[in-house]
Amino acid sequence: ELPPSEFMQVADSTWLVLSVVSNGREPPGCQATGVTKIARSVIAPLAEHHVSVLMLSTYQTDFILVRERDLPVVIHTLAGEFDIYKEESGECVPVTCDDVSNGFLKPKPAASPTLHPVQSPQTRFCVLTVAPDTLPAIATMLIDVLFYSHSPSWDAATGSQDVDSITFFSFSLIEGYISIVMDAETQKRFPSDLLLTSSTGELWRMVRIGGQPLGFDECGIVAQIAEPLAAADISAYYISTFNFDHALVPEEGIAEVIQLLQQRQESGR
Repeated sequence: ELPPSEFMQVADSTWLVLSVVSNGREPPGCQATGVTKIARSVIAPLAEHHVSVLMLSTYQTDFILVRERDLPVVIHTLAGEFDIYKEESGECVPVTCDDVSNGFLKPKPAASPTLHPVQSPQTRFCVLTVAPDTLPAIATMLIDVLFYSHSPSWDAATGSQDVDSITFFSFSLIEGYISIVMDAETQKRFPSDLLLTSSTGELWRMVRIGGQPLGFDECGIVAQIAEPLAAADISAYYISTFNFDHALVPEEGIAEVIQLLQQRQESGR
């Protein structure tokens, strides 16, 4: 319904959304949440089969976007670990995995993944939700923050944004559930009684992946970040965009996360 515009660029591929629903078989004591919870069982296998994914963590759950043309590979790759369903007319219908014997799903020879630079701004972030019926009360503030308030400081000499003053605000509305990621200073502008967060009210720090636009074609970016964090049982919310990928981790764990990712980069050289 959006009119054609020279200002809007649309990727060629159509993407489908996968959501992973727990079946209660998680090992006891597993504390990691977000992308690290599904790193080994979903993210890593898809990367091994050269499936590019976009990752979107929200306050409620995590979503993995895959290209529609990759769906047969995705189903075959994940069918051994998961019961897979598709939605038809509002109902969940089991998906059967046809037996494939011609070998087209075998992983290709592993190419050396591109090691993208990782930066960590000093900004502290909040992961929040809002009750849908209270959204109108903050609509004006949301519009102001989304479209008018921020003017990122750019270095004219290098053409890049100062990473310590990064502007990041994420709003998602999925099946009626609202999820917001904003910096702690922006949060102060909203009525505190309308923004809901965890009982601990923890703050998050960000690691930003990429030194130039990542695009949508490269495989394994999410896996490179999620797997070492999963191994260390560190929670992370992950948001993929065209320009950069963003992993939010608990503030008290940021030093360990940076060390883990630096070790990953050094071992990959």
